[in-house]
Amino acid sequence: MSASTTHWRDPKRYMWALGLLVPLFPIVGAAIYMTTGQIWGWWFAPFMVYLVIPMMDFVIGTDRSNPPESAVAQLEADPYYRYIVYAYIPLQYVGTLIAVWFACTELGPWGIAGALLSCAYVNGIGINTGHELGHKRDALSQFLAKLALAPVAYGHFYVEHNFGHHRNVATPKDPASSRMGESFWRFLPRTVIGSLRSACEIEKQRLERKGLSFWHWRNDVLQAWSMTIVLFAACTLWLGWPALAFLVVQAALGASLLEVINYVEHYGLLRQQDEKGRYERCLPKHSWNSNHIVTNLLLYQLQRHSDHHAHPNRAFQALRHFSDSPQLPSGYASMMILAYFPPLWFRVMDPKVVAHHQGNLSQAHLHPSKAQKLKRRYPTSSNQGLAA
Repeated sequence: MSASTTHWRDPKRYMWALGLLVPLFPIVGAAIYMTTGQIWGWWFAPFMVYLVIPMMDFVIGTDRSNPPESAVAQLEADPYYRYIVYAYIPLQYVGTLIAVWFACTELGPWGIAGALLSCAYVNGIGINTGHELGHKRDALSQFLAKLALAPVAYGHFYVEHNFGHHRNVATPKDPASSRMGESFWRFLPRTVIGSLRSACEIEKQRLERKGLSFWHWRNDVLQAWSMTIVLFAACTLWLGWPALAFLVVQAALGASLLEVINYVEHYGLLRQQDEKGRYERCLPKHSWNSNHIVTNLLLYQLQRHSDHHAHPNRAFQALRHFSDSPQLPSGYASMMILAYFPPLWFRVMDPKVVAHHQGNLSQAHLHPSKAQKLKRRYPTSSNQGLAA
C-alpha cells in the first residue's frame, strides 16, 4: 500500500457535519419567533426542505468520486464520523422538546402547523440516523438507534429494516419496495402495515428460537416502543394532552417522510428468480441512486443505496457510486416532492424504469392491477408477448 493511499484524506470530511443543521430546524424556528415575534419563523423547516435543499442539489450538482478501496478501513476506523451521527440525537431531542413546548404554550394554528412540520422533518430524518446506527454491531450504537426512532414511534424499523428489508428488497415479499404503477399514496398504507407485521413476525421467530415469548423484555421491537411511550408520557405529564396530540401527529408525518424515501429507492426494480424460485443476490441495479451532493451530505450518503445493500455494515463515509446503478434525475429532497403528485411521478419515472429494463417489463416490479396497462403503454416485442 502506497503512502498516498494510506494517508488518503476525505475531501468532504468536515462537510459531513452539515447533517447536524437538520435537527436545528425547530431551534432556528423558535429563535426567529422569539426575536421577531413572527409566526413565519416556524416555517423555516418547510422552506429549507421543499425549496432551498432541492435548489442547492440542482445548482451544486453531483459527485461520483469514490474513496479508494484501500482507504475504507481507515475511514471506518475514524471516530469522527461516528461522533457526527451520535451528535444528531441530543439535538433531535432538544428540537423536539422546544417544538412541543411552543406548540402547547405559545402558538396559534399556523404556528402549530409549522412546528409540527419542523418536528416531523427532524424526527423523520432522525429515522435515517437510527438506520445508520442500527447497522452497527456495538451495543451503544444499537441503543442509540432505538433512541433516534423513539420520537417518531417507529422503533420496529430497527428490526424490519435490518432483517426484513435487506433480505427481501426488490421482491414482492418486501413491503418497503414500491411497484411500477403504484402511487405513493397507495404504497403508504401497504408499507406501514406490512413493515409492522414483518417486524413483529421476525422478532417473534427470533425469540421463539431462544425459547422466549414475544412479550419478553429482550424483544427489540418492544424495547424501542417503550422508549416512545416514556417520551410521550413524560411530555403529556409536563404539558398536558395537547402535547400527546402534537407528538402523535408529528410522528405520523415523520414516518411518512421515511416511507416516501422508501418509495423512491426501489421503484419498479425487481430481483429475478432462478429455476428453483430463489431470488438473485441484491445488485447495484436493484436500487435507485443519486450522487447529488447536498442531500447526500444531509442524509449520511443514503442516496448511494446500491452499495448500502451490497455492504449493509459499510459506514456512510465509505459508500461508493456504481456506474451500473440506475440514477435518479435529482436528489431525494426533490424526488419526494415529485412522489406526492402521482401523475408527475409516473411521467418522470416510468420511462426510466422501462429504459433501465431495456423495454422488457417482465423484468420490472409491476403493480399487479396495472401490469397489462403498463405493457400496452410501453410496447416492445417482449411485452407484447407477455400481454397476449
